[in-house]
Amino acid sequence: MTRSEWDTKRDTEREPQRKTERRLEQTILELLDRRAPDATICPSDAARAVHEGDDDGWRALMEPARRAARKLVEAGKVEITQGGEPVDPAEARGPIRIRRTR
Repeated sequence: MTRSEWDTKRDTEREPQRKTERRLEQTILELLDRRAPDATICPSDAARAVHEGDDDGWRALMEPARRAARKLVEAGKVEITQGGEPVDPAEARGPIRIRRTR
């Protein structure tokens, strides 16, 4: 397999993951739009909203939801907080909240 074929195969295999992360990004923003300007959401809110089912399969979307939040931080659209204070996403450990950038 040539490098070009390998890159195409890899990109094709990653497309469902990217699609899910884009849905999570959009869902995070939509959930925040429905709340007060200073309100926060948990990444699990987005994971539950995107999960198609009524079982606990949303848990598998937790890390993708956190990645989506980090990407939105990079875009300047949201902040990740802990204890009500903004934190660097790379430094955040444990439970986080997401809010619109102030």
